[in-house]
Parts: sequence; C-alpha cells; structure tokens
Amino acid sequence: MADSAQVAESFFDAWTSKDFERARTFLHDDLSFEGPIESFSDADSYIASLTQLSGIVTGAEKQKVFVDGDEVCVIYDLKTAPVPSSRTCEWYRVSDGKIASVSVVFDARPFAPMFEAQQGH
Repeated sequence: MADSAQVAESFFDAWTSKDFERARTFLHDDLSFEGPIESFSDADSYIASLTQLSGIVTGAEKQKVFVDGDEVCVIYDLKTAPVPSSRTCEWYRVSDGKIASVSVVFDARPFAPMFEAQQGH
C-alpha cells in the first residue's frame, strides 16, 4: 500500500494535469471536502467541481509538502486565467490508502467577481 504522501501527491498531480479519472481513484467514495467556496460529502461531487474549475486553471506550482502520519499538506501556487497566482493549501487525511478528507485554504476574494458574474446569469 502506498504511503500517505504518495497518495496525496499522486492525487494532486492527477487533478492538476486534468486527469480526473485517475484522480478519482485516490478518493474514498464518502470523501469530505471543505473549502472557502464549496463543501461536499462525496468524491464524485468534488471531482465534478475540480473538472469545472479546470476550465480556468493554467497551472499549479507545488511549493512544499508536509507529512504527519496520515495527514499531508500540499502548499502550491494555483495559476488561473482570472487570477494569475493564488497561494493555496490543501490538507489531506488519508485512510486505508485513499484520501478521506480534503480541506482547502486560499484567499477567495480575488475570485469573487467571477462568482458574482456567474450568479448574474
């Protein structure tokens, strides 16, 4: 069985390269996701959100990975069309070789105009 860091980094590498089918294989079905904009209680909804997000993602530069047992923190700069660089932290909890929860922290303020425009349509 892969260790927690391998699982988390493999998931991160898959979703940031837009390989969502592979990314899904690293997630528990009942994954818990919490972020500043959305929350989910299942992996398929999370993958659907990442797939939608991928339309504006232009890259992701991994800065640092911290590991503490079954918990992994990946800090990276998310590159998007509307916001050139957003420092982001993803905190993963791995259980039985798959990611059980994800908590994402980033400054959502620069993205607010994009969400306001979507709500206006």
